[in-house]
Amino acid sequence: MNNGIILIIDDEPQIRKLLEITLESSGYATVGAATGREGMALAANRPPDAILLDLGLPDKDGHELLVELREWYTGPVIILSVRNGEEDIVHALDGGANDYLVKPFRTGELLARIRSAMRVARDTDAEPQVHAGNIDIDLSARTVKREGQLLKLTATEYALLSLFVRNEGRVLTHQYLLKEVWGPGYVNQSQYLRVYVAQLRKKIEQDANRPEHLITESGVGYRWMNGG
Repeated sequence: MNNGIILIIDDEPQIRKLLEITLESSGYATVGAATGREGMALAANRPPDAILLDLGLPDKDGHELLVELREWYTGPVIILSVRNGEEDIVHALDGGANDYLVKPFRTGELLARIRSAMRVARDTDAEPQVHAGNIDIDLSARTVKREGQLLKLTATEYALLSLFVRNEGRVLTHQYLLKEVWGPGYVNQSQYLRVYVAQLRKKIEQDANRPEHLITESGVGYRWMNGG
């Protein structure tokens, strides 16, 4: 079974070995690099299906490498780092990372994040029909139903929801959402986002106070999960 090739860019040999064992036991092929330069060369020579990137590399900062990768690499990039500050997390996500896990992390969670990121990457060109619990979303027809009943969403609510659905499992930062839905002039208007997220939750969640699909990533942004 080959679920894809994953490039691990991390200068710690024990972390690379742990990741190799975990990933290969789950059907992935792995390639490892200890420096940013080596990682870039391996990615360019044979673009992997996903990249796991540490920020603390010996030859260059991982944020810089992420920017360079995003000049041409379109696959998922998941950050694995000991840096747990909000600034680093937001910087990486806004810089093009699909996800961010703080070391030490649970291997089961890492595998779930990888599966989600790779699934989204495969479905990018499709206009998916999404089933999220009792919610059915048809991005081709631009319709949203709950338990078979058509929901009335405003244009802004639908734009926000479709952005979440197209990035299922990925953390979208406040600034990214505001720029994409409202425009560059609104990146500091976080109250807009809070209001519309609250409205969406009332319409699509079983319990708006305990959301199962539209999940808050505290201080960073939101993540959409299809769930059951």
